[in-house]
Amino acid sequence: MNFQPQDAAKNAAQSEAQEFDLRAYLLGSWSVERALRDRSTGARGTFTGVARFSVKDDDGGLDFHEEGTMRWPAPAGGTFTGTASRDYILQPADAPAAMDMTFPDGRPFHRMSFRETARQDNHWCDPDTYRVTYAHRGPNEFSYTWDVQGPRKDLLLESVLRRLGPGEDRPAADGPWPDGLGSEP
Repeated sequence: MNFQPQDAAKNAAQSEAQEFDLRAYLLGSWSVERALRDRSTGARGTFTGVARFSVKDDDGGLDFHEEGTMRWPAPAGGTFTGTASRDYILQPADAPAAMDMTFPDGRPFHRMSFRETARQDNHWCDPDTYRVTYAHRGPNEFSYTWDVQGPRKDLLLESVLRRLGPGEDRPAADGPWPDGLGSEP
């Protein structure tokens, strides 16, 4: 049987995606470094913290809890520095290489995957559209970018997560990024 090159590449990608277990990959604690940019005002900020993916009951899902420090330009000048957190639930999808993320109240958010054909998704938050792109950077690092556009928001949020070792509960550094993005408290 002769396969066309496209079919061979498609079959290889499907096989690779089926072998990757996103749930197993995510389990544990990750440092989070996020650059935030409001394209409409030019404001730049950062979020530095920890994301924890933990087993959710026996349904194959994960609880996702993120907490840390947000730095954002204050309207009156200077920099707001404060704590921030968020929670989501990840549920098994149609293949182990993807999980469906919901808000804690069960409302759908988006699908998370590193598969080339499924690493992008979007979420409509009336009246703005949130577009996410995930990237697998290796066994201990991944990233995602939210591009938010609409009449109320024009944001770019770029996050890098790195696996924390046993006993680590916070990222190594908690300050402005080396490229100068963000502000001093």
